[in-house]
Amino acid sequence: MTLRPLALALAIALAGCSPAGSPDTAATAAPAVSAEQAAARAAQLEQLYADFWEASLALNPLQATFIGDARYNDQLPDFFSAEFRDKQAAFSRDWLARAQAIGSDGLAGQDLLSYQIFVRDLEAEIEGERFPDWQQPLNQFYNLTGMFAQLGSGTSAQPFATVQDYDNWLARAGKFPDLMRTMQANMRTGMANGVVQPKVLMQKVIPQIDALIKDKPEDTLFWRPVAGFPEGFSEQDKARLTEAYRTLIAEQLMPAYRELRAFVADEYLPACRDTVSLSALPDGEAWYAYRVRMSTTTDLSPAQIHDIGLAEVARIHGEMDAVMQEVGFTGSRAEFFQFMTTDKQFEFESEDALLTAYRALEAKVNERADELFSLKPAAAFEIRPVEAFRAQSAAGGSYMRPSEDGSRPGIFYVNTYDLPTRKTWDAESLFLHEAIPGHHFQIALQQELQGLPAFRRFGGETAFIEGWGLYAESLGKELGVYTDPHQYFGRLQAELWRAIRLVVDTGLHSKGWTREQVIEYMKANSATSDTEAVSETERYIAIAGQALAYKVGELKIQELRDRAEAELGEDFDIRGFHAEVLQDGSVPLAVLEAKIDRWIAARKP
Repeated sequence: MTLRPLALALAIALAGCSPAGSPDTAATAAPAVSAEQAAARAAQLEQLYADFWEASLALNPLQATFIGDARYNDQLPDFFSAEFRDKQAAFSRDWLARAQAIGSDGLAGQDLLSYQIFVRDLEAEIEGERFPDWQQPLNQFYNLTGMFAQLGSGTSAQPFATVQDYDNWLARAGKFPDLMRTMQANMRTGMANGVVQPKVLMQKVIPQIDALIKDKPEDTLFWRPVAGFPEGFSEQDKARLTEAYRTLIAEQLMPAYRELRAFVADEYLPACRDTVSLSALPDGEAWYAYRVRMSTTTDLSPAQIHDIGLAEVARIHGEMDAVMQEVGFTGSRAEFFQFMTTDKQFEFESEDALLTAYRALEAKVNERADELFSLKPAAAFEIRPVEAFRAQSAAGGSYMRPSEDGSRPGIFYVNTYDLPTRKTWDAESLFLHEAIPGHHFQIALQQELQGLPAFRRFGGETAFIEGWGLYAESLGKELGVYTDPHQYFGRLQAELWRAIRLVVDTGLHSKGWTREQVIEYMKANSATSDTEAVSETERYIAIAGQALAYKVGELKIQELRDRAEAELGEDFDIRGFHAEVLQDGSVPLAVLEAKIDRWIAARKP
């Protein structure tokens, strides 16, 4: 494999670039400190990280629930309140000061890396306090109402296996109405300060809330645990819980949803803005620049990223043209895109057929995975359809990490909504990214790395995580898929989509592009349906900067593989390379590069 010119350009751009406070390497250690002093300092920090993690879970009970820690499943702090924000700010400063008081003198290897990441993350939290995300906490992509309903449905991280589990949910859900009222108060503050969501996003929120509002408790998602009590519950407990859930849903949850719906429709939506750029908000340019740095772990400017995206789009178009020639298509690239998105041969016959195809793909990939990976997670894995209440706005596929105790598997959610838009040629690349060897291998494995502190096992850098997912898509031929040129086109389309994100995210938030301009650019340059183009564009509006992580991270990982293959020749070991990339968890890209360079140097003859 040859080193791509663009990957080389990105390497130059990244050289020496790391966000403020981020680690450049994991090996450098300060001199003049004895081994005993360094070991004592490392032990102090190890205890500090453990104490921090415990305090973090107590402060953020939902985080605990999602990693499978049930101790706080009855709690729901009012994390929209000023009191909670002050507590969070004090928390970040306190733990940063504690770590800096111990210091990093004499640390090396993982000890130094953990310290640097710990400090960097807290400094980033503190820097981010400048930007008032709390004043616009709701949009179609980050909608607490939907996440909360999913939690209460029994299909997410909240367990419903014991009577105590059911009582925990009653206690947690009883706090939800107050949380919603605080959220509305914050949104009113945003209205007064000119910090409001784009109108086009909030128009999508109303039907999301409507889908959750039902006249009868039995028709809501929250009733599902009551409709299917586990075996072993006494009749007395079932009767008590049934009545308690009916009262909770009818008298607290549904009124809270109706109140929020009325607020959004009657008060907030008329005040929303017609602009879509984060830069259009007060302090918006700095806000977007911060998001870009956090997402990519680099100091690449929006203009640099935009240019990288344009170059990648052109390169991938060239590969697509080769596929067109291979299948004998004689029309233009635009006509080929139209053919791929409209021809019936590329549609699934039913939702069951779609899910069956993914399960067959899981078996096929697992047959070859050992050829590329010596490190694989122990966690179980499962494929599930996206729940109907969130399917309209959900991505085509997504991954939920397993619980730490193994009670919940890693889950690949497949969206079956608007079935004709879920193309057969998209399946292989999507599975490789979201499932195996993409997010499931990387996230579940990281969670199982017991030698790392918990904040590293359960945290992570978006550029690494999503960069790995996109890199995993490139492994298809080595894993026995992409045997059909149309499927390989699907892989190129998925990669093209991520390259386009570099263009349109920066276009939206730093170059003044409109929503319509982005939609048209996506449709003109890729095999993207109207539905996908609209939903993806509105995603980039909702979470500015996040979409940049995929291609920036993938380019770095691919560049490092190219470098290792070129320098090691026949001594290059793909299993060893992947193990080196994954075995320390998610790290900033500069750290990954330094790590792989050391791995290469150690293996040179």
